[in-house]
Formats: sequence, C-alpha cells, structure tokens
Amino acid sequence: MRALFALLGLVTLTANTPAPKGDLHPVTGDWIVDLRLSLKNAPYIQPMRLDVAEDNSVMGTFYGSPISKGRLGEAQGRTCIAFRSSDDSGPYQHAACRVDGKLVGQSWSEGRDFVNPWTAERKK
Repeated sequence: MRALFALLGLVTLTANTPAPKGDLHPVTGDWIVDLRLSLKNAPYIQPMRLDVAEDNSVMGTFYGSPISKGRLGEAQGRTCIAFRSSDDSGPYQHAACRVDGKLVGQSWSEGRDFVNPWTAERKK
C-alpha cells in the first residue's frame, strides 16, 4: 500500500524543474532494468528507453511496450519519473527515482495484482 501512495505522490508531483533546453536530461537514454525478485537470483533484465522533453513529459519504451502519460519530477533533491504501460493483462504503473546514477523503482500490475521493485543501470 505504501508503494501505491508513493506512486500516486510521484504522479501528482507539481514542483517540477523543466529539463534544460538543448541538453539531454540525465535520465534520457537506454537503461537495463533488473526485474529479479531476489538479488540472490540470476538477473532478469529488460530494456527501457527514456526520452525526457522540455515540458518534463517522458516517452519511450519499457518491457517492449510504449510508455504513456510519463512525467518527470524534481523535488527534495531527487529526480523521479512515473509512467504507464500495458500488456494483455491490463495497465501497469511504474515509478523510479535516480539514486547514485541508477534508477530505483517499482512496477504495479493491476491485472496481475503485484508490485515488483526493480533497479536499472545505463546501457553500456
């Protein structure tokens, strides 16, 4: 339930600083997302592409699906994103914050009834 409230807080975040004009935002680019359930398991990776526009909208793809309704917010010293995607089971809500150059996030699947924490590193 806490993850849901955190996600809702990110989606409604209004104190945003626009992305610098002419520069790529630090979260723009290709990421490798590790979705494994335990850090003891072998990595389960999926690609993610993020593009941040000057108005802080976020576009791209995650897990092979287009990102919709994506937003970036910067407040309290953190840079965070939130966006939606979907598959045959229904909508997914995703949110992540940039921590030490990585993205630390979670995904909520309404149709499959789970929340999955994940981490992402820049694709090399």
